[in-house]
Amino acid sequence: MLWITAFHIIAMVCWFSALFYLPRLFVYHAMSEDQVSRDRFVVMERKLMRGIATPAMIATLVLGVWLLHYLPGYLSLGWMHAKLALVVLTVGYHHVCIRYMKQLAAGTSTHSHQFFRVFNEIPVVFLVGIVILVVVKPF
Repeated sequence: MLWITAFHIIAMVCWFSALFYLPRLFVYHAMSEDQVSRDRFVVMERKLMRGIATPAMIATLVLGVWLLHYLPGYLSLGWMHAKLALVVLTVGYHHVCIRYMKQLAAGTSTHSHQFFRVFNEIPVVFLVGIVILVVVKPF
């Protein structure tokens, strides 16, 4: 079980790293003024999403379910319910990133770089909440 936990944490770190970096790319993409730059950001965003973010999300979720299989009693605890709610919100954020990535690639995004600067901070809230819930187990 310790190996599963270790790989779950590694996958989660990779997932959140991608979720921190991808919206930062959106900021620069929204600020870009020439086609060469926009094309470069489209490639970078797609590679980050397909090569790191989505595989890390899937690994995090699969390993998390595997851990819950070994520790089913956790499903009756309030802190785990709150953690799982934050995980669901993080998965939703991931999918919103995919939508914004597609809009930026198509040139149909209506969001400014300032919007993406604020949007970039959302996963920090999820990460802080998840880590506090897992470590402190407040309820």
